[in-house]
Amino acid sequence: MLITKYYQTDELSQAANELRLGELVAFPTETVYGLGAVATNEKAVKRVYLAKGRPSDNPLIVTVDSVEMAKKYILDLPAEANLLFEKFWPGSLTLIFKIKPGSLPSVVTGGLKTAAFRMPNNPVTRELIHLVGEPLVGPSANSSGKPSPTTAQHVMHDLEGRIAGIVDDGPAQVGVESTILDLSTATPTVLRPGAVTVEELESVLGCEINSEKKQVDINEVPKAPGMKYKHYAPDAQVVIVNENQWSDALEWAQKNTHQFGVMATENILTKISTKSHSIQLFSLGTDVTTATQKLFEGLRYFPEEMEYILVQGFPEKGVGAAYMNRLKKAAGNYFFEN
Repeated sequence: MLITKYYQTDELSQAANELRLGELVAFPTETVYGLGAVATNEKAVKRVYLAKGRPSDNPLIVTVDSVEMAKKYILDLPAEANLLFEKFWPGSLTLIFKIKPGSLPSVVTGGLKTAAFRMPNNPVTRELIHLVGEPLVGPSANSSGKPSPTTAQHVMHDLEGRIAGIVDDGPAQVGVESTILDLSTATPTVLRPGAVTVEELESVLGCEINSEKKQVDINEVPKAPGMKYKHYAPDAQVVIVNENQWSDALEWAQKNTHQFGVMATENILTKISTKSHSIQLFSLGTDVTTATQKLFEGLRYFPEEMEYILVQGFPEKGVGAAYMNRLKKAAGNYFFEN
């Protein structure tokens, strides 16, 4: 079995050398930790799918250290791209472009003529890519289908023995994956909500943006991660509880013999009695922003014997759209009903 090593931020040259040799190394970003392999190394990229247990038709994001690195692969750069580069790169925005034929292995693109690119707002990872000299693929560094990792320890829990190393730069600040915007078609379309909101994108571009909400057909290749397969789910059943339903939901939990976890903001948690040994609490902070940062951490917090996790729902606007997108996938759209 492979021995997975932690790399500190002053050991990037060692991590870069492993990547150049075709090994897999997880890296930090402001959103979640990514699983890196050199994007042009087809053999290494195939190992990413194996390490994660990820379906091979689920395309990978290409992570770059600069706009110039991304442009080496892009076939037609839309006029609006430079506005987005200037405003949101480095940052939590992934952009899909048509790419030059043969510039990236089909295992990266899922056989499509497009690819997704991101420049993360993490100087450690940008320096790592610079040292490698080539872009890295960067799907979330977790077992496929499980909650995304926001710490190096989450990565180690899921992928120990399957990858060479993990660059540890502490907890991710954003806590959910990037927004994905498709620029390969006539109308810009958000394929996955994230920290960059639709409202922010429309403000910069000066036009209305489509939001793609349909699930991809089982026989169709998705254009972006998160559109087709089950994601973010812990072993317990996640139940979404809206604001006016907490008293009923907690009454149901306290009468039940099952083990319950509760993930909610402080104003809700302070009203919950901690006398019940069958209920464990996890704080989502004070508002939807902190809840988004802590969502994946919370889904990984509870012990394996936990049977249900009640999680606070929020309105689907602003960053709440990203929060609810991930939460509904984790819950399989399971809402508490009176």
